[in-house]
Amino acid sequence: MADDMGSTVPRRQLGRALRELRTEARMTLDGAAEAIQCSRQKMWRIETGLGAVRALDVKAMCDLYAATPELTTALTALATETKAKGWWHSYGDAIPDWFELYVGLESAASRLREYDDTLIPGLLQTRGYANGVYQHRLRMSGDERERLVEVRLQRQTLLERRLPPAPRFEVVLSEAVLLRVVGSPHTMAEQLRRLLNVGRLPHVSIRVLPLAAGLHFGAVAGPFVMLDFPLRNRVEPEPSVIYSESLTGALYLDRKEEIATYEEVWASLASLALDEQQSRQLINKIIGEVHHG
Repeated sequence: MADDMGSTVPRRQLGRALRELRTEARMTLDGAAEAIQCSRQKMWRIETGLGAVRALDVKAMCDLYAATPELTTALTALATETKAKGWWHSYGDAIPDWFELYVGLESAASRLREYDDTLIPGLLQTRGYANGVYQHRLRMSGDERERLVEVRLQRQTLLERRLPPAPRFEVVLSEAVLLRVVGSPHTMAEQLRRLLNVGRLPHVSIRVLPLAAGLHFGAVAGPFVMLDFPLRNRVEPEPSVIYSESLTGALYLDRKEEIATYEEVWASLASLALDEQQSRQLINKIIGEVHHG
């Protein structure tokens, strides 16, 4: 039954954004429901992402909460996506770049598992490394680049969060990521030291998958993030989401069989990766080589 309702991702994103707007407007669920003449139950269903939402309702809620015209346009566009089956978010569509869809999911997750074989994950990047990455984005002004770097660095406060507790963050990185110099050798050495520092946090695990492991599941799957969510007074937890980014958009997967496949991929990566201690030793060795290379 639930599978017929389309992807849960845009609905959850939209619900979160509308709940935040209502809280900022200092309105109760009852007060808001009364103002737009709908039931409290319907408002609650929209805010918890339990069903497709009409653009008309979203527009009425945005008007009530005095959302900016830009945000109203973005959320109304998102409402039309809540009927879609699988969900692909393209960067060139009605939902603007600055409305960071992924960030809402990331900040609500209780566990993040990330595999990357091309770049250091955004949550672990230094400013220098992030600048180096965005240098290679086409069609981007200096201002846009600066704004995206700021968003990326802002996201990192997630790992130091006290309440709700920071998510458990498990990372498997291909050794190739550590060897690929982004920016200068100095930038790279600083980035690798950052990995060692963040890896000391009790809720963070950073492990390296050596190139010697040969061809593996991850090489076929490509980079991805698995997000799991807390129970939060629900009988059933929110479904996990697989997030996979490309140059022009991002794919969000949340069907049971898709999650099961990625669980297998993750188990395989975890069995092939070095343990945390061995990974630290390898990162230290590469820091030495970057400096003297």
